[in-house]
Amino acid sequence: MLTRRQFLGQSALAATALTTGCAVPVAGSGKNGKTRRLNCAQIGCGGRAMPLLDWIVNQSGDRVVAIVDPDESRLAHVLDWLKKQDRNPGSVRLFTDYRVMFDKMHREIDAVLIATPNHHHAPASLLAMQAGIGVYCEKPLSHDIAEARKLRQMAKHYKVATQMGNQGHCQEGYHRLVEFIQAGVIGAVRETYSWTNRANGGIGPRPPTEAMPAGLNWDSWIGPARYRDFHSDLHPHEWHGWHDFGNGSLGNMGTHVLDGVYWALQLEHPVAVEAEEIYGGSDERYPLGGRVRWDFPARGNLPPVKVYWYEGLKRGADPALLSSLRAAPPEVQNLPPLLEELKKEYPEEEFDRNGTLYVGDKGIIYTGTYGDRMHVVPWSKMREISPPPKTLRRPGNIMDNFLDAVREGRTDTATSFDYSARLTEFTLLGTAAQCAGAGRRLEWDGPAMRFKNRPDLDRWLSFPHRPGWAV
Repeated sequence: MLTRRQFLGQSALAATALTTGCAVPVAGSGKNGKTRRLNCAQIGCGGRAMPLLDWIVNQSGDRVVAIVDPDESRLAHVLDWLKKQDRNPGSVRLFTDYRVMFDKMHREIDAVLIATPNHHHAPASLLAMQAGIGVYCEKPLSHDIAEARKLRQMAKHYKVATQMGNQGHCQEGYHRLVEFIQAGVIGAVRETYSWTNRANGGIGPRPPTEAMPAGLNWDSWIGPARYRDFHSDLHPHEWHGWHDFGNGSLGNMGTHVLDGVYWALQLEHPVAVEAEEIYGGSDERYPLGGRVRWDFPARGNLPPVKVYWYEGLKRGADPALLSSLRAAPPEVQNLPPLLEELKKEYPEEEFDRNGTLYVGDKGIIYTGTYGDRMHVVPWSKMREISPPPKTLRRPGNIMDNFLDAVREGRTDTATSFDYSARLTEFTLLGTAAQCAGAGRRLEWDGPAMRFKNRPDLDRWLSFPHRPGWAV
């Protein structure tokens, strides 16, 4: 990994001027008349990458100067897409290893957008910050808790704009949730119940080794993780379910669904975490379903709270149902009993396949995946309430919020690494509990980053990195 000293010492690159020769030209000034167009690099070209690229090319009016992906077929797909947007793909530089891109182009880049498998999030983000480049990274911010803490520390040190891609934090629902909770609309909240239909896990042993797909730089794809030969059930999406690369259903959706819990209830470190139930999974894979509980102490005048997470398949469901699916069908989704009761009591209510119930002394609030459709249950009760005033600043679109901060040299984004690293740590404590096994109550010493009663399980807090990829 290149150090900041190595970056600054590369005199040849230091002399490289910013040019439009490495940029996708965009007619006119930037969006809303902004005349300073940013040079942006996209790291990872699957899944979430395309909405990010679309915003840069078709909304913000900024430039794409480089794209990185170990799969050459994905690079070709993005080039074809750029051509269809009437952009000049020949002016964009291509890489299969982001370390090489930073080495060759860091002086020409203002912002990077990271949409890789989770195990690459921290190394790519840190390289960008060391080069003084603004970073937008998809969720979760890191693959483990040690990385999250390092990124938070380094963001403060390098003072660049940072943002994690949990869009709900910029939207109206979670802002109103915070205002409703702080105004005491449902009284003191002592329990929350969150759920997702995602089932990003598996069962059984690792599949047998297969021939490498043409055009795939496998060593770059593996990156910081422990090396293994190529096999099915990894690329391009199934990596979510493997300990070495992803963080299961909780890591995939937790920073969206649990954002309101963490924010509105002013959470920090829990005193304990436990995977109460686990369905499926293995020594290498996350579960296909289960339940996790965090125990948080009192915070100022806020009472202790228990946070519950339900995911994937319900107990007794056949794991074979998910042989070709990424999410549990409605009839076998693992849901909180309270939600099942509310669905029966209020059949007119609509609850998403991902969501949260906040249980207060005076009532219950529901939020959807991104805080959407926030309301006191049932809707009829919501209409009787005098809504509290809007006291929080609204940041607007998450991409504009980030890009404008880069443009203006600010670090005060809506979900900067200062906040998102703590939110990520909260969710990854749950995945660590899943890795540790069901029924193990893990007492957490947050400041020291250790399990007080099970030091042997601290290994799940920091995954080893291969040489050349250390954070």
